[in-house]
Amino acid sequence: MQFDRKPMVGWYDVKQLLATGIKAVVSIVFGNYSDKREIQAFAVWEDPYDFSQRDEVWIDYISDLGDGFNSTYTLAHLMAQHEIAVDNTILKRGDLLIMGGDEVYPTPEKIEYKNRLQGPYNAAFPWKKDEPKTQKPKLFAIPGNHDWYDGLTNFMRLFCQGRALGNWLTMQKRSYFALKLPHNYWLIGIDIQLQGDIDEPQKAYFKRIARKKFKEGDKVIMCTAEPSWVYASLTGEHEADQRLRYFIDHILKGEDEDYFNGKNKNLHISAILTGDLHHYSRYETSEHDAGQKTQLITAGGGGAFMHPTHMLKDNIELAQGSSATLKNEFPAKKQSRKLSWRNLLFPFYNWSMCIFLGTFHLLTSWFIQSTTKNPYGNSFMETGSGMEMSFSNVDNYLHMIMDSIKHSPTVLLLNLLLLGGILFFTDTNNGGKKWNYILGLGHSILQLANLYGCIWLFSRWNLHYLSLPVDSILQILLFTGEMILIGGLVSGVIFGLYFLVSIRIFKIHPNEAFSSFRHEGFKNFLRIHLTKEKLTIYPIGLKTVTKNWRNVGTREKPRFEGSAITYSLIETEPIEIYHTS
Repeated sequence: MQFDRKPMVGWYDVKQLLATGIKAVVSIVFGNYSDKREIQAFAVWEDPYDFSQRDEVWIDYISDLGDGFNSTYTLAHLMAQHEIAVDNTILKRGDLLIMGGDEVYPTPEKIEYKNRLQGPYNAAFPWKKDEPKTQKPKLFAIPGNHDWYDGLTNFMRLFCQGRALGNWLTMQKRSYFALKLPHNYWLIGIDIQLQGDIDEPQKAYFKRIARKKFKEGDKVIMCTAEPSWVYASLTGEHEADQRLRYFIDHILKGEDEDYFNGKNKNLHISAILTGDLHHYSRYETSEHDAGQKTQLITAGGGGAFMHPTHMLKDNIELAQGSSATLKNEFPAKKQSRKLSWRNLLFPFYNWSMCIFLGTFHLLTSWFIQSTTKNPYGNSFMETGSGMEMSFSNVDNYLHMIMDSIKHSPTVLLLNLLLLGGILFFTDTNNGGKKWNYILGLGHSILQLANLYGCIWLFSRWNLHYLSLPVDSILQILLFTGEMILIGGLVSGVIFGLYFLVSIRIFKIHPNEAFSSFRHEGFKNFLRIHLTKEKLTIYPIGLKTVTKNWRNVGTREKPRFEGSAITYSLIETEPIEIYHTS
């Protein structure tokens, strides 16, 4: 398959930011009125996919993939190997590959799936024509919010129509699924759409399976698209976590449902696997399900930019009064804090955003200069150029700004747009909202101060020191370049400082701060081994990804070679869950 090797998504590219924002808003608004999951409910009923006749089964789990080529292909290439060795233990390639959400970034257009997911995965593990389909590894996926931005149209086309992704064969017909595994285990994947919502037809689907197929002593591995327990601990809002708990207690266990006859009351949720946060973390619950602990694992390191871990709490409260303790994270919190300093390079990583901010400042300058330009007195720039730097002149300059704004509704509107837009940007989901707004207000004031500081500085330099007439072409061109390049650069530096303070001190803006430098490193996936004795989870981590991939095949059939991939077990020991009766 021909495809273009894409870099990591530039989340502060203005065109990209606008397109993604529009799709997100549209999908949230209209997703509630046109839910593809309700259409899926009309499909012919299918029993759970049955893999229970095997003595053992290997499962790979990966989430938040389909971003830059280097990171996506490195993970795909590693998972495609027949086996890998970790601490002298041979781990076989998964018989099943589970994709846990956000299979493509930034939005789910057909071309993005092709370039960022299908192309790399097809090249990493090409389709084997001579291999019977029964022997091919099977692929199941649940959608994340980025897959939902087109209402699941392309997700359904890729994953729910019996197609292949490389040599992985898709089987599911819905955006959610249930897999019957050996040794009384089940693996279920739920589709929570965009608001943590599980629709009624989906509940009915799983309720029927739980009622008719589950047996006494069964155990479950759950896959969901977001770590509701982490978000609850950061935001204080437990609605999504309560929905997940409701699904477990009332849909799977059948509490308060007479026709279950209590047969699932001891159902044990051995592990809940998720992504959405692009790092690795593992919480372990206090005894809850059937008197056993549950592993809450976030493994969103499939290719997208890395999220911080230092904002994770060591102990969290869960729905219904239970609790969980943080056992491990990758990268380590110390390394996460160290990486946050990269926000100081915001202009380097996000030059188009700086150009946009500089252009916005230039536009505001143009209107305020046009408003005050007249044949009978000095304009705003001419008056400002005569002011030396002093405390008294700062006060005079502020009064001049206010007088000018009063006579220009356009300038007032642009000023309010700058202030309000940046204040609205403030992260109020995490931490204390009062302090967050104060920090956001400080950020917006600094950006406004930069605007008027640049007008004064460039006016002073061009008109006073260079003695250029304010209307001269040279002065206009020089001022335009200064405002766009230097003014935009300073605005970018202010953004970077704001993110640095936010994520290190206030522990807010984890998504915005770390997407700004889109770090390719610290990727991960899970390799899971289910045997008669136990369930073993091997979290595989990569501190760096291979970046020197070169195509040694053809354009139509690419085959890439590069430096050896360095990986290791994230935890000191694999996570072992022994079967209990």
